[in-house]
Amino acid sequence: MPSSPTNAPPSASAPPGTTREVLLAFLKLGLTAFGGPVAHLGYFRTEFVERRAWLDERRYADLVALCQFLPGPASSQVGMALGLQRAGWAGALAAWLGFTLPSALALVLFAYGVAEWSALAESGAVRGLKLVAVAVVAQAVWAMGRSFCSERRRAAIACAAALLALAWPGSAVQIGAILLGGLLGHRLLQAPVSGAVVVPPVIERRTGARLLGAFFALLLLLPLAAALWPSLPLQAFTAFFQAGSLVFGGDHVVLPLLQAGVVPPGWVSQEVFLAGYGAAQAVPGPLFTFAAFLGASLPAPWDGWGGGLLMLLAIFLPAFLLVAGALPFWEALRQRAGAQQALAGVNAAVVGVLAAALWQPVARSAIHSGTDLALALAAFALLVAARWSPLRVVLLSASVGWVLF
Repeated sequence: MPSSPTNAPPSASAPPGTTREVLLAFLKLGLTAFGGPVAHLGYFRTEFVERRAWLDERRYADLVALCQFLPGPASSQVGMALGLQRAGWAGALAAWLGFTLPSALALVLFAYGVAEWSALAESGAVRGLKLVAVAVVAQAVWAMGRSFCSERRRAAIACAAALLALAWPGSAVQIGAILLGGLLGHRLLQAPVSGAVVVPPVIERRTGARLLGAFFALLLLLPLAAALWPSLPLQAFTAFFQAGSLVFGGDHVVLPLLQAGVVPPGWVSQEVFLAGYGAAQAVPGPLFTFAAFLGASLPAPWDGWGGGLLMLLAIFLPAFLLVAGALPFWEALRQRAGAQQALAGVNAAVVGVLAAALWQPVARSAIHSGTDLALALAAFALLVAARWSPLRVVLLSASVGWVLF
């Protein structure tokens, strides 16, 4: 009688899935996930940890911790990694396409009619969506806090990380708080009793090393190529690739890099740049899809759909190379007891950083009145107490916001 494995809990990982399954799951999120990268991580956790059980809480937190350390859009990188682990290379592509294309296509269309759509970001529906993002982030902080801050030392690490992130806002302090959490965890915490769930990496180390090598080669060689053969598409591709390679701590950090890349050369005017940024706040999905708007706004003949899709590829390519290249080494490292202790501290610090982000900028940018607070609390109650799906809460909040505001 064949034996069955007993060294991993049933919820450690789900059976392999299909590319279609991954595409449809992320397409739903790409159409409904408003609120920026912090809210996206909350949506992902609800969808793939709680509802679909593709992975357990610890492995999800480990993925989030890895992507927090890497430059690039953390939520998109988590999505790529989830798709890669679920359905291989095609799954990674499907996850990216599903999560990215809805907002990218909307922003390319917006580039064709900036004057007509200039008030989109101020609509009542978008205000309702920003409020539901507060509830989603609060739910993530609540659930992850219960899982990873269950004893006093971990709670203290989370509180310290939150205080640092609130006292000195910025990506450098957020990364420093997570690093400090890892150091404190290594010194003060015990490794989890059950150990890490052993899951073979979906990428070999040799392949991972090649992907990381390709990233660094492009980062060094693209500027040289653009200087030797100056042309608008190559120079623009280089500028967007560099922006995607050098962003730490959140999607919004990419804005000054993109502004410096496209406005001073005269490719996009400051007025058009700001109009596109406003529209980017009104669409779901990652803020990096702002690149599609800028690409579609480049001077002819490189504007329109071709420019938008090319710049979208340029800004997301570093994220894929980094996360896919780092995964095989991360999986091996996290099996060590010392690494597990450090990860326990990192996970606690991530909870603190998320809690700080819940207050600033998520809540402070969305809640401006007692009505706003009431709607955010109602959405939180529907998610946590009534256990409504995020999609239902998003649609309800958008409708209520449209009526009230």
